[in-house]
Amino acid sequence: MITRPDTHSKLLGYLLWIFGFLGSHRFYYGKPITGTIWFFTFGFFLIGWIIDFFLIPSMDEQADHRFHEGEINYSVGWLLLTFTGVFGLHRMYMGKWITGVIYLLTGGLFLIGLLYDFWTLNDQISERNRDVKFN
Repeated sequence: MITRPDTHSKLLGYLLWIFGFLGSHRFYYGKPITGTIWFFTFGFFLIGWIIDFFLIPSMDEQADHRFHEGEINYSVGWLLLTFTGVFGLHRMYMGKWITGVIYLLTGGLFLIGLLYDFWTLNDQISERNRDVKFN
């Protein structure tokens, strides 16, 4: 029997859903376009936010199949990005020390880098996990 990796946490998904009218849970599950739409429309006028409560299990399963598991934990990376992103701690956690220090000194590279990371953090972690696995 093949077990699927559990790269993302439903518990964290639901905790981020509480703030989901800003799209945080959608970014976490690798859906940056709808995450951005939720951000600018307050959870698609709160209707999408309520529907997402029921969609989180399927978004979690899709993320588990899409992203590579490894030594860098997605939930830790997302918690660091969400709550300390301007300090670059999520980048330091992934071993990207130079850009982590740059974020620390520039407020997340003037918030533009922070937005970039909300769009790409899952892919960055997946790539790092894949690289570590094959080296």
